[in-house]
Amino acid sequence: MNKVEKLHYAQIQETLFKKTLPNGLTVFLLPKANVTKSYGIFMTNYGSMHRTFVPIGKNELVTVPDGIAHFLEHKLFEKEDRDVFSDFMKYGASPNAYTSFTKTAYLFSATDNVKENVELLLDFVQDPYFSEASVEKEKGIIAQEIKMYDDEPNWRSYMGTVKNMYVNLPINIDIAGTVDSIQQITKEDLYMCYNTFYHPANMALFVAGNFDAAEMLELIEQNQAEKTFPEAKPPEVKFPYEPEKVNAQKETIKLPVSLPKLSLGIKEKKQQLKGEVLLRQDLIQQMILDHLFSKSGAYYKELYEKELIDDSFDYSTTVETLFNFTLISSDTEDPERLENELKEMLEKTKSLTIDEATFSIMKKRKMGEYLRSLNSLERIANEYLHYHFAEIDYFHAISILDTLTVDELNEHLAEWISEDRLTTFVITI
Repeated sequence: MNKVEKLHYAQIQETLFKKTLPNGLTVFLLPKANVTKSYGIFMTNYGSMHRTFVPIGKNELVTVPDGIAHFLEHKLFEKEDRDVFSDFMKYGASPNAYTSFTKTAYLFSATDNVKENVELLLDFVQDPYFSEASVEKEKGIIAQEIKMYDDEPNWRSYMGTVKNMYVNLPINIDIAGTVDSIQQITKEDLYMCYNTFYHPANMALFVAGNFDAAEMLELIEQNQAEKTFPEAKPPEVKFPYEPEKVNAQKETIKLPVSLPKLSLGIKEKKQQLKGEVLLRQDLIQQMILDHLFSKSGAYYKELYEKELIDDSFDYSTTVETLFNFTLISSDTEDPERLENELKEMLEKTKSLTIDEATFSIMKKRKMGEYLRSLNSLERIANEYLHYHFAEIDYFHAISILDTLTVDELNEHLAEWISEDRLTTFVITI
């Protein structure tokens, strides 16, 4: 039987308890005596892009309707005789859930009854109930949600840019699917996806807050020991080949917005990363974006002084095991001019060289941001599990950051921008 690992991280003064249970579930406990709030998150390594796979107990690939992971997330909260939200409210907890391209997570935050809420979290996720009537009812609810997002400019801009970047990889499909695709979902489809991807061996639990680690672990072990699961088998998922070039270099749509919106996407050169390589890539991309486009960055100041951007200006990088992209966006009165200016600025980075002194400042800034993130239980738990499924210990990030070199960053800059990996998505009035 696996023993409890007590992991102490001297640099960040955190102690984490880790154990993989006999059924394959990995449990992380982060007791913090000086906090009043507790937070629990139960995550499966399954998201909207897992659409073609071999179901558990079968031998052949199937492709399920788009949006089924998100649909499944909704349905798990509804039981035959009750609503799970009411159960959490009895214990003073606030529950929630989300589905991404790669993960589905169920979570709660509470100030009391931590053990009861953890047990409730495990029980409701591990006790699916789907009926034909409730599935049909849910289709109407999710169809309304999809239509609502179709009218939401920020979401349309985000998904439009992602669709422009990716040719075949199913992150180019909206997480919720389409009104047509969800009509095809059946009760049997939901159970098939659930049984394939919600096995404890494909999941992880992270609990942070004010509790006794030994008592909490005993409760979780007992809870899991009372349930039976089939033998663990890693899900077999098939993903299509994805070319390096973008799918489309530009698209423009019209929506009733107060100002036009421009989003520029960079399909990063290095895709399909994992482990420390993924984390290093993630940190470098974040550092470059902060250096160029934060409010103290030279490019931001230039764009702002030219009145091409406003306070809606935003940038982000997303590095996953199968995809890797960067987005830069803003509301703007002149999307064409902003597009040209951004592309010119990015082109200049090919000849940009960061010196050691500047790199040292960039690293210190990133370290400060990372350390500040550790003040949030929600951020710790979500980030830890996100990186866990990519074979990374999030609490080692600061030591990895310490080993980054200016040469690594400059090598990335030199090959960062290529015209065939750039796309823009514009929303006009």
